[in-house]
This record gives sequence, structure tokens and C-alpha cells, in this order.
Amino acid sequence: MTTTLLETRPTEAGLPVTSGSLVSDTFDTSLDVLGLLVDELAHGVMVVNTQGWILHANRAARSALQGGLSLGTTHGGLKLKSVPDPQQLGRALSEAASGKRAMIRLQDAGGDFNLAVVPLNRQTAGACDRIALFFSRNEAGTPSLLASFAQSNRLTRTEEQVLVLLCRCLSAPEIAMQMKVAVSTVRSHVRSLCAKTSTRGVRQLVNLVAALPPLAPARVPPAVRLH
Repeated sequence: MTTTLLETRPTEAGLPVTSGSLVSDTFDTSLDVLGLLVDELAHGVMVVNTQGWILHANRAARSALQGGLSLGTTHGGLKLKSVPDPQQLGRALSEAASGKRAMIRLQDAGGDFNLAVVPLNRQTAGACDRIALFFSRNEAGTPSLLASFAQSNRLTRTEEQVLVLLCRCLSAPEIAMQMKVAVSTVRSHVRSLCAKTSTRGVRQLVNLVAALPPLAPARVPPAVRLH
């Protein structure tokens, strides 16, 4: 395998700047590979044109569109449903077409979420015909991410359940009511969670979970039928 050597030079701030290509001549930059990459993201990512026609949507985006309360599709294009301002998406796409970023707030089954509208332009300014849409995550951690986090930190099933509820902004009394245990029991689990994750409190613990890599749940291979 042949790779491009990288040359670094100092800058005025003392940080190195890399010159040359970071991509080897055998690196696969095909759209298939990029599609597989964005499919592993927990939040939706889409590419549309200036008219809102969908050019690509990752797995999370397709799922959001199928069950969305305010964002859906019609004949291959995006449409807003049951929103106070149905023209906001069109305005955001128009701004992106002229090189400007925009942010709109919509509603889904999980509550309000933000949709970032970003022009895909190699230049810092100017018109573009490809626009990226980035969906925000509704929760601090998806169940699959929390399960991986719990396993890596050796959490018990009960501690993992408490962590899920903490990430949903429930207080200790609310968690106790939902789990049908004493508040002191919940606080004991929280202390254990903080000790195992080396965090100093609930806020730092939830922030730690929120900063986890946004990975989608692992795909389960289809069962093989025996004849």
C-alpha cells in the first residue's frame, strides 16, 4: 500500500500545519462507503437539493421520516406536517442555497428537536445546490449506547435503569416513584454510579453520557431459516 507522506511546518501560534493529502491512493472514497459510515450515526443526516428533493438519507433519518409528526416525505421530497409555520423549511433551504446556515425547530414523538440546515459548498460563500440536514438527538443517550456504557463501567442492571431515567431529567423522587423503591435507594444507586464512572455528581454523569459517540444501534443479522 502506498501512502502520501505528510510534511508539517510550524505556524505563528506554534501549532503544526499539515501539507499534503491525508488520503492514501488506496483509500475507498466511494459513495457506498460514505453511506455505510453515516448509517452508523444515531442522529439523522440527509442530503437534499435546493427544492427539498432527497438525495440521500441515513438509517436514522429514514426512521425519523417514517414516524415523524412534523417532518415527512411526499413523492421523494421533504414536507412539513402540522406545524405553525409550514414555510420555515423552504426559507431555510433558500438561505442554504445562498451559502447561509439555518436552524429550525420541529416536533416529533420524542418532543421538540432541532434541524440544522447546512450548505455543502467547498467555498466559504456563494450559491450551492446540495444541502445537508442534521437532526438533533432527542435524548442524552440511546439505549444501545447506554448498554455499552453500562457494560464498560460494570454497572448493574438496576444502576443502568437509574442512569436511563437520570438522562431523561427525572429527579430522585420521580425515579423512586417509577421504580417503586425508596428515594434513599435511588440515591444509593446514584452514589454507586458516580463512583464507578469517576464523576462528581449527576450533572457530570449525564454530561459524560451526552458526550458519548453518537452511534446507532448495531444491526442484527437476519435469522437463518433451517429447511
